[in-house]
Parts: sequence; structure tokens; C-alpha cells
Amino acid sequence: MSDRVRLTIDGGVAEVRLNRPEKLNALDPQMFTAIVDAIGKLGRTPEVRAVVLSGEGRAFCAGLDIASMSAGGMGLSLDRRSYGPANIVQHVAWGWRTLRMPVIAAIHGVALGGGLQIMSGADIRIGEPSARFSIRETYWGLIPDMAGTVLWRTLVRDDVLRELTYTAREFLGTEAERYGFLTRLSPDPHAEALGLAKLIAERSPDAVRAAKRLYNRAADTGAAALLEAESTEQLKLKGSLNQLEAVAAHAEGRAARFHD
Repeated sequence: MSDRVRLTIDGGVAEVRLNRPEKLNALDPQMFTAIVDAIGKLGRTPEVRAVVLSGEGRAFCAGLDIASMSAGGMGLSLDRRSYGPANIVQHVAWGWRTLRMPVIAAIHGVALGGGLQIMSGADIRIGEPSARFSIRETYWGLIPDMAGTVLWRTLVRDDVLRELTYTAREFLGTEAERYGFLTRLSPDPHAEALGLAKLIAERSPDAVRAAKRLYNRAADTGAAALLEAESTEQLKLKGSLNQLEAVAAHAEGRAARFHD
């Protein structure tokens, strides 16, 4: 992993921090590769129970580094489906949904264009009221193509998406929460995201991962299949070591000791 992204793990909580502060964490080829590498490492680290995704410096992510693109293109293949249904630029946003553990994005400063799409891949998104957002791509004569259209369909009303995409206008965190891009507002998103991640890490990882699998399927699965999936997941959990430990810890008034 390059120095474009910092990844640390402590007590079952991973922190992923975009680390190009002098450019407001704008996305260049090295940043794309580093984010993909971080997602891959998290997928191979079973002891991680929750992830906090944030940006170093004054912003979460200012979107595509237009200077890099103007200097000869990003050099990234858009027609190669190297990550399941996604290409590499889609995977930096969609990839967070494919992880077993919940991801919480902490947004400050700006989340423009690709930055807005990356944060939208998180399960939960906490942002500053004064943070600035934009579906920026039409400003540059492009469309959002980093999985935004898939991620936003469960978050934001269709007509709101169309207006924001067609105009590329900026909006504040207060609007982002009202529209559905943000789960909630906080004057200190990183601290709140970290506290929430620690709370999630205290729950049975089996139950949390099963819940994420179900919610990931909800948008595309019919009622009958989803009801069956609920039952299947529940039957796997009942009587398992971690489920019995959750009950025992509660009865004994102690912290649970779960197995990953």
C-alpha cells in the first residue's frame, strides 16, 4: 500500500485515512490503487469488526485530480471488470459494501464528485454541518461513474439525484443529511465515527456480518427470497459460540469475549 492511504488496526477497529492532504485528498492513479489495496487488506483481516474511513487534513476528498487527468489521463481501465461486477474506479466506492464488517465514513471539509461516491459506499456516514458536497461530474462534462448510481438509489430520492447531477451544484452537510447522503451530522465526525465503530466492535461479529449481508441484498431481492435469507442467517446464528457468548455475557454482566 502506498502512502496515499494510512491503515491502522486497534481493538478490532480499523482506521483508513486518505492521505494526500496537500491536494485535499484528490484522486490520482496512486490514490485509486492505494484505496483498492486497503479494501483488499481489510477483506483478508478477520479480526477487524468495524472500519472508520476519513480524510487527512482539511477535507475528506475533493474528487478527481483534474490535473492528473489533463496531463494524459488517469491510466485506469474502465472496461475491465476486475472486482466482481465493478471496475477499479467503481471498486473504490463499491468495495466498502463488499467487506464483511460495517464501514463508517467521517466527512469534513469537502466530499466532491468521486469523494461523494466513495463516502456513499460506507454503511453509515457522519458529516460536519458545514461540509460541502457535490455530484460534480457534469461540471467537467462527465457523469458519476464510481458506483454512485447504484449506491444512491437506496439513499436519495430519484428527482433529488437528477437535480443535483444535472446542475453539479454544491450543497452543505445540513442538506446532505436531509437528502439522505449523510446518516447524521456532528461537529466532530471522526470522533463520533470512532466511538460508533468501537460500540459495533463490542457486538457479536457473526450477527453484525449477517445483518450486513441481508441489508446488502435488500435493494435487489424479492420479498420471498429475502424472508428465506433472514431465516437462513438466523438459523446459522442460533446456538453458535458467539451467540451463546452474547447471552452469557449479558446474564453475567460482563464484556463479551467473541471469536472472529
